Amino acid sequence: MKHAGEAALAELAPLLAAIRAAGALNEKKPGIFYRGGEAALHFHEDADGLFADWRAAKGDRDFIRFRVSTAAERAAFLKALKA
Repeated sequence: MKHAGEAALAELAPLLAAIRAAGALNEKKPGIFYRGGEAALHFHEDADGLFADWRAAKGDRDFIRFRVSTAAERAAFLKALKA
C-alpha cells in the first residue's frame, strides 16, 4: 500500500482542510501530520480505496487504519479524530 499521491490528496482535500482547521496536528508534508515530534497521521491509497493511518494518542506504538474512501467514512474518521 503506497502513501497517498497528489490525486488522492486532492480527493481528500475537504477532510485535510478539516484536520488542519482543528489545529491539534502539525502538517510536515502534504497529508502527513505530526503531534509534537511524533508521526500521528498519514494517508495511503491502493485498489481497495483510500485509508488513514492514525496514532490516537502520543506515545502509541501502532497506527489504527481507517478507510476514508467515501464521505460517510471520512465523516466517521473526523469524528473519531476529534474525540
